[in-house]
Amino acid sequence: MKPTSPQYQHCLDALNASPFFAALDQQVSQELLAMFTFEKVLKRDTRITGDDDQEFYLFVTGRAKVSVFHPETGREHIMSLLGSGDCFDVVSLLDAKPRNTVLTALDDVEFLTAPLSTVRKWLLEHPDFNKAFLPYMGNQMRQLADQIEDLALYDTEARLARLILRHITSNAPVHGLRLINDLSQETLAAMIGSVRVVVGRQMKVWKQNGLLANDRGQWSVDDLQALIAKAERQFKI
Repeated sequence: MKPTSPQYQHCLDALNASPFFAALDQQVSQELLAMFTFEKVLKRDTRITGDDDQEFYLFVTGRAKVSVFHPETGREHIMSLLGSGDCFDVVSLLDAKPRNTVLTALDDVEFLTAPLSTVRKWLLEHPDFNKAFLPYMGNQMRQLADQIEDLALYDTEARLARLILRHITSNAPVHGLRLINDLSQETLAAMIGSVRVVVGRQMKVWKQNGLLANDRGQWSVDDLQALIAKAERQFKI
């Protein structure tokens, strides 16, 4: 991307706000931005990653989900949600191996792309960048570890509660949610290894009991302590 591009400053601001790149010197950020290309896609746009897609993505605005599907049943599991400042695919950036995932826009999305090989080379030439890279990578690995723990140890109600707690953005009196506040019950179910009808029933009960509130399709948490108690309940042996 050239400095004369109409999206240049907009994208530079997003780069500076990213947890992946925020610590970079301004000159280094500008150098990094020069190797990216700006793209914009509409809500529900889908990209299948793998051998034919060796691109690194940096999200500027909007949200996307990273999913895997069972080849026979078509059942979906959402591995992660990406928002402004997030990157994909950090794993392929490290091991140079493609991942077979589906990237789907949940909103109209703006993002920057560059070949993984180019970003990998840049990473090797800027070792100081690891100060930002390692914590971000650690956070990505922790999210996957949390998913494994949830599926192995907790029932559906606890998994849903733990998902919501991970996305709380504010303190009392009303706790808003980041990234998942307006997602469908089907999408939430795909994030915790359940099905839409089970998640819908649970959220209805929580709303009736005052744990959750919904205002014009936007979910929030009204009783944080009660939700924490739900999240701590493991499978009964």
